[in-house]
Amino acid sequence: MNSPGNLRAILAMVIAMGMFVTSDSCMKLALADAPLGQLMLMRGIASVLICLSLIVALGQAHHLKRMFNGWLVSRGLLEVVANVSFTLGLGFIAIADLVAIAQTAPLFVLLGAWALRGEEPGRMRLTLILLGLAGALLVAQPGGGASSFYAMLAFLCPMAAATRDLITPRAPRDVPPLVATLTLLVVLGAAGGIGTLAFETPRMPDMRETLLMIIAGATAVAGHFLLYVAYRMAAARTVAPFMYTLTIWAVLSSVVLFGDIPNHLAMAGMGLVALAGLAIISLDSRQRGEEARLAATATPNISLTPD
Repeated sequence: MNSPGNLRAILAMVIAMGMFVTSDSCMKLALADAPLGQLMLMRGIASVLICLSLIVALGQAHHLKRMFNGWLVSRGLLEVVANVSFTLGLGFIAIADLVAIAQTAPLFVLLGAWALRGEEPGRMRLTLILLGLAGALLVAQPGGGASSFYAMLAFLCPMAAATRDLITPRAPRDVPPLVATLTLLVVLGAAGGIGTLAFETPRMPDMRETLLMIIAGATAVAGHFLLYVAYRMAAARTVAPFMYTLTIWAVLSSVVLFGDIPNHLAMAGMGLVALAGLAIISLDSRQRGEEARLAATATPNISLTPD
């Protein structure tokens, strides 16, 4: 049976996925007219100001001196890799296809937990991981031209995101989630500024781009905050599979906002990725039930009747 804490963590993960799709959809809409680095910088400024305002309003400003903790900064750097590799593809690939690739992150979390923590996934779980990766390859469709290059590049996103989530429990537990979120947003915005100065010619944004980046910044704050909370409230194996709800949000965005309909191979790949994730959820649920039964059986029956 799921505890209330687990249910809250799962709800936080589902809403976080919707926030991330909203933020990325705003980026995709703006990329038609503005360079990537400048948009990342604009979104970074908006998200940092919003997050900082919330921290001050909630009386957590005294925690800001700890925002540059090594583990928190490492999470930010990994988010830069994930964000750039994903955002580069937004101008060339349907957002639903990109999200299907990004959704292999839970599979990489399980592989990383095996490699780094010795949490062996088992034969069935490993098979499901490989099935999910095969589905992602169907979405990427290697050899399909320029878009295929960006699709393959997008695999850096789930790898970096999985590593970010695996190190989240190492962050200091007494640092408020909003402060941890601010660290990530500052690093991400700084990366956008460096990219703008090094590779682009900055230009004055119009009102549409500004509004889109304010919305993107606000939803990015909400998404990263809820993601951080989810991984602090429950075990990775409990919440990570619910990242697959990203597909539902992304397909809605892709069809409604951009009119992009995935082809048959991509649809089959999305199905495989989702199937693998749902099967892992079911497998984990049965495993937790079995562990609970074994623990109950192993509990000694202590008699209160005196000899």
